[in-house]
Amino acid sequence: MFLSDVHLGTRGCQADLLLDFLKHNDADTVYLVGDIIDGWRLKRSWYWPQLHNDVVQKLLRKGRKGARIVYIPGNHDEFLRDFFGIHFGGVEVVDQFIHEGANGKKYLVIHGDQFDVVVRHAKWLAFFGDWAYVTALNLNTVLNYCRRKLGLTYWSLSAWAKLKVKNAVNFIGKFEETLVSEAQRQKVDGVICGHIHHAADHETNGIHYINTGDWVESCTAVAENFDGTFELIRWGEGKRAASEPGKESSDSRVAA
Repeated sequence: MFLSDVHLGTRGCQADLLLDFLKHNDADTVYLVGDIIDGWRLKRSWYWPQLHNDVVQKLLRKGRKGARIVYIPGNHDEFLRDFFGIHFGGVEVVDQFIHEGANGKKYLVIHGDQFDVVVRHAKWLAFFGDWAYVTALNLNTVLNYCRRKLGLTYWSLSAWAKLKVKNAVNFIGKFEETLVSEAQRQKVDGVICGHIHHAADHETNGIHYINTGDWVESCTAVAENFDGTFELIRWGEGKRAASEPGKESSDSRVAA
C-alpha cells in the first residue's frame, strides 16, 4: 500500500476519509511516500485535531500487527530527513526505496520533491505557492459547503484549476518526465512517487510511472495486488457523500 501527501496538521487534510480507508484496507507493507505531516504549516500555526491523531495511531497499530511501515519524507516533513536509517516505533525512515513487486519488477519509491526546481532552488516561491494553495483549499471548503446545501456532490476547485492552467499542466508533464528519467538512470522498471497531488498510473518510455495522489483533493492511494499488478484507488467522492447524515456508501472494496 502506498500513501502520500496526507498533510496532517492542516485543515485541508481529509483525515476522516483516510481513517475510513485504513480501517477497510490492510497490506503487508505500507509505504508513506512523503508529506504525511505538514511541518511547514505546523510551524506557522498549530492545528492537530483528534482525527489526525487517530490516523497516526491507526498506522502505528498496523505496524504492531505485523505490517512493515516505510516512511520516505517529503519537503513538508523534511525534518525527518535528519533521521534516515532510524526506526520510530517500528517505522523505518529512509530517503528512497527500491520496491520489488510480486512479479519481480523493481520500482523506485521516492517523494519527488528532489526533482522540483522551485522547491530546491527558490524555497521562498515554494512557500508562496503553499500559501496560495491553502487559500484555494479554503475557498474549496466554502464552495463545497454551498454545494452540499444544494444537494450537489463534492468538486475540487484547486484540482480543476491545476488541470486548466497551462503552466501547471506543463509542470506535471515535466515532473513525470524527470522521474521517469531517474528511474531509467537507476535501471528499475518503474517509479512510485507523490509531491504534485496528481494521481496517475501509466507507462512512459518503457517505465511504469505511478503517482499516489494525495489526501487533500483527490483522496487516492495505490495498492499492489498479489499478482504484482497495481491499482489506483480513489476513496473520495462516494465516501464524501456517505459522510453526510443519512447517506450510506456502497463502496466496500478491500485492497491487497
